[in-house]
Amino acid sequence: MIELLLPYPDIKPEIFSIGPFAVRWYALAYIAGLVIGWQIMRRVCTQPPKVLSPEKIDDFLLWAALGVILGGRLGYVLFYKPLFFLQNPLQILTLWEGGMSFHGGLLGVITAILVFSFRNGISPFLLSDLVAIVTPIGLFFGRLANFINGELWGRPTDVPWAMIFPRGGPFPRHPSQLYQATFEGILLFALVLAVWKWTDGRRRPGLLTGVFCMGYAMARIVGEIFREPDSFMGFLLGTDWFTMGMVLSLPVLAFGAWLVARAHRNPIQPA
Repeated sequence: MIELLLPYPDIKPEIFSIGPFAVRWYALAYIAGLVIGWQIMRRVCTQPPKVLSPEKIDDFLLWAALGVILGGRLGYVLFYKPLFFLQNPLQILTLWEGGMSFHGGLLGVITAILVFSFRNGISPFLLSDLVAIVTPIGLFFGRLANFINGELWGRPTDVPWAMIFPRGGPFPRHPSQLYQATFEGILLFALVLAVWKWTDGRRRPGLLTGVFCMGYAMARIVGEIFREPDSFMGFLLGTDWFTMGMVLSLPVLAFGAWLVARAHRNPIQPA
């Protein structure tokens, strides 16, 4: 019998509503991540090497937002519930109910970076390195929103800080959203920022992007150990531990390792 159990906080998904219009924590998390990331990127651009002007970062904000939202939603549709959305195509538009894939959002942002870089005549790796610095901020807020929504909860456990989630059945569970907010948000941000500030990472285009990809993939795989897989998908390959999140993280890990090796093979850029 569990002697200690943390109560799940009674936080409504909606901050407030006026008639049919509602402001939700989930939407606010995405806005906060984009706005804070945008401001940090503007500040970083004033320090050497000055990759882009702050005005160009302003222009890129819209591209990044579209990449995150469209890529994240389409990734969820294709990777997790393709048959359901094929039968219910209008449900694709119900973003306020949740259902976003980081891996889809990553592909969306990569597409935005490539197109924006081509249109502005800059190296996509220089821009992706800037994005890599701030992406953990968005991940942190996104995981907090998952926690507030009472979704993506953890596996049953008897740890003293377990919680009973309103939609997670009667079993105490890991608050895995908070674990992932720590791994993918706080720790990953500290890692990428440290590489940028205290190594020659800013003079090796693609290095920060590679460090981010590897760090995220490893953080996500560790987080999946504590997270309950989606009920409609379950565990894969007949195991009781292998999940779709792990599968999608493996190519991200390999891509990040390739970027790090590539950055170290190429000559270091002049200051």
